[in-house]
Amino acid sequence: PALLQMSGSQPQVGRGVPCLRCRGLCTGFEPHSWRKICKSCKCSQEEHSLSSELDDDRKIGRLLSDSKHASLTARLKGGDGVRIYKRNRMIVTNPNISGKDPTFDTITYEWAPPGLTQKLAMQYMELVPKELQPVAGTEGAFHRRRRLARQLPLHDQDPAQCRGLAEGEQQLMQEFVKRYKAEALGVGEVALPGQGGGGKEEEKPQDKSIDPGRAPESPNGALESAGGHYRCESCQQPVPGDCPVVYAERAGYARLWHPACFVCCRCAEPLVDLIYFWKSGAAWCGRHYCESLRPRCAGCDEIIFSEDFQQVEGLAWHNKHFACLECETLLTGKPFTLANASLLCTTCSQSR
Repeated sequence: PALLQMSGSQPQVGRGVPCLRCRGLCTGFEPHSWRKICKSCKCSQEEHSLSSELDDDRKIGRLLSDSKHASLTARLKGGDGVRIYKRNRMIVTNPNISGKDPTFDTITYEWAPPGLTQKLAMQYMELVPKELQPVAGTEGAFHRRRRLARQLPLHDQDPAQCRGLAEGEQQLMQEFVKRYKAEALGVGEVALPGQGGGGKEEEKPQDKSIDPGRAPESPNGALESAGGHYRCESCQQPVPGDCPVVYAERAGYARLWHPACFVCCRCAEPLVDLIYFWKSGAAWCGRHYCESLRPRCAGCDEIIFSEDFQQVEGLAWHNKHFACLECETLLTGKPFTLANASLLCTTCSQSR
């Protein structure tokens, strides 16, 4: 099926994949034992584009399974019960009648909001900045996959992917993941203003953290004081009634966003495939939501579940990962320098 097809334009997985940032200076990805970086060039795994489309769909499938959004996943044939993301691709065919015989231009969007007519989905895409539209083979598709790797790291949801967990911490992480799936995880819904949630506001749960002193709002994003006009929750600009908007069920259907305004409150990056985590009256990407609850190790990039860890200048490390980036010497109780979140012992710092 189309869902499981691998894109021929993707670099092959494994050692030898060049680093995008180093522009040919890196000979190929050489995995580090516990850091999520290349041993050769020190750039992240994301810079080497190591995940395949199938890997990405498996990852989102894992995230959304056991949540209220499990309907966006399907069981993988022969996959031992593994669920995979039913990513909604959209193929648009436009006739090109400039020549004698009409030909057809086919454009494939690697992701589009599900459950919409093609006309409404295309309207949505036109409201997204062109450089971010996930058209296959373009920068927009590449940026989508980079954001996916950055915002939804596999090691934030799968204890088996973590090297920093001590004995007994696997259970803590499993509970952490179970809790965020139940309390925060959501997938935005695209609809015309007033039609979010099928227009049934009274049946939808409201976010408990809405300021009680805030002006009352009528259902589905229509501000009472605005005489039926709709306003974007983020930029507060009016939204025409015929323009698709994003709703977040956990925010309540009194709020809506322009497609380009549905971003993480911490990093301001567009939320990949509209996957959000709701906390303190705002939408977060997965990475920054997890970091808002527990510290993240600057060495291995994993969430820290131990109460005993190293902390310097607002950054945190597992005790066993508080080490020199170059020679791996443990630096607890020793002099070191810190530059761009990287630790160096005095010897390696002087030789740089």
